[in-house]
Amino acid sequence: MLTFLASSGLLALLGVAVPVAIHLWNRRPGRVVAVGSIRWLLAGANRRMRSLKLEQLALLLLRVAVVVLLALAVAEPAWQRPGRAPAGQILLSADVLTSGSLAVIRPTIDSLRRRGFALRRLAAGFPRLSDTLWQQLNQPSPDSTALPAISADRTASFWPRVAQATDSFPNQLIQVYTSAALRHFQGIRPALPARVAWQTVPLPPTKTTWLQAASLSGPDSLRLLVSRSSEEGTSARSFSVRRPRQTAILTAPQRGLPPLHYYPTAAGPASIRVAGPDSARVPVQPPLRVWVYYDAAHAPDAQYLRAALRAAALGLPTRLVLTVSSTAPAATTPADWLFWLADAAPPVAWQARVARGLRLWQDGRQPGVFLPTSFSVVPLRESFPLTRLDTQRRAGAAVLWRTATGRPVLSRRLSGRGASYYFHSRLHPAWSQLAESSELPELWLTLLRPILSAPTPPQDQRLLDRAQLRPQQRPPTTVAQPLRPAADTTALRVWLVLAAALLWALERLVAARISSLLAAPL
Repeated sequence: MLTFLASSGLLALLGVAVPVAIHLWNRRPGRVVAVGSIRWLLAGANRRMRSLKLEQLALLLLRVAVVVLLALAVAEPAWQRPGRAPAGQILLSADVLTSGSLAVIRPTIDSLRRRGFALRRLAAGFPRLSDTLWQQLNQPSPDSTALPAISADRTASFWPRVAQATDSFPNQLIQVYTSAALRHFQGIRPALPARVAWQTVPLPPTKTTWLQAASLSGPDSLRLLVSRSSEEGTSARSFSVRRPRQTAILTAPQRGLPPLHYYPTAAGPASIRVAGPDSARVPVQPPLRVWVYYDAAHAPDAQYLRAALRAAALGLPTRLVLTVSSTAPAATTPADWLFWLADAAPPVAWQARVARGLRLWQDGRQPGVFLPTSFSVVPLRESFPLTRLDTQRRAGAAVLWRTATGRPVLSRRLSGRGASYYFHSRLHPAWSQLAESSELPELWLTLLRPILSAPTPPQDQRLLDRAQLRPQQRPPTTVAQPLRPAADTTALRVWLVLAAALLWALERLVAARISSLLAAPL
């Protein structure tokens, strides 16, 4: 379809009147006729304006054509053809490509490829899969040397990768095939457009066993935390084994766990490595040393805290060494946590140890403000009621827990390698009902071992609920309309200018020919 990108340039077509007017005005001179005498000639009226007529039509048409072509060139003509619908993209994750479940979706993928879809890997840069590699993957036992590019990160998150694909391939359908392994769906789910179709492919069921953590449980013993995972869930058990004095192989305490290699070091913690390719070393962590100091007014608080910490110790990867005393610890006492349950400020020596890695805990100061409220902490379900709050502001502290009305419950101020925690309430029944909560040990466990910040191990076999992959429902006013494919446009200005130049040259030849004929003698 012919269109003009600058339609205002068509006004130049009015220039056609110029050559027409010139031809009407410039008439061919009359012929000279020899006569004997003019006495018999009578003067007549000038009929120049009464007998206007076009002459030399061929020359006029050439000049008009030149003007028309130049006027059309100014209007920027272009020939537009309807654009083809954009091709789609097929994105395959590495775990699907290397599994036997690929044969189940291969006919669907081949059908999409015949419709113009491109086959790519769900990896950085979205590399394309060649036809040769795609055929090699169809073999019952593909050669491992032919698959050098499909050894991807086993814990890569699919959420940001698919969101990146929507930006890299705009206005295209995207068909995604991945597993439903929970370790690949970390972080916040992005809002994906409706043109993204996501299908999870069931992989062969797998059960894994791995060493999650190791710690010293005594001078001659080790505590090993061994985890087992399947599609139904993940569980962990702790085992005690004898601590070798030198490099040795430990007997695996759990069936399915390969032998363990113990590596002691002269300086720093020892480590344990599971026998196998690409297995990382697990450091042997020292026990977690917690000291709870309390004064007479905080004796009930210390009692509740001791029970909660002992219960939380079951979920720690290391052994808990807990000391609860009404005697203030010496400044040289080794401790990872110090719970200072007293109205008096902690000694300066202990405050100085915060920068070297100490976690210092302080609770609310008397008398507090009577303010019935509650707070909740992710991922715990229970809401914890409070009665009184210490509303004193802590300069430079970030709020970790808030009440339902936005007041701070727990603040933290980082300093060097350690931190100072300010609990704006207390465990005393006059301040809160935390002591009656069954989730109080889990609440303290979120501080002693921040589970939310720990990445999901690659051995985790839990599956994501498929309902979370369904398209999100959006209000009708926010649904993005699909973009139409851009039309293919071919500019015609250059060709019109060339045609005008050729006609101008032809016009010059015709004009020269006419002039030579008129100049010829009769």
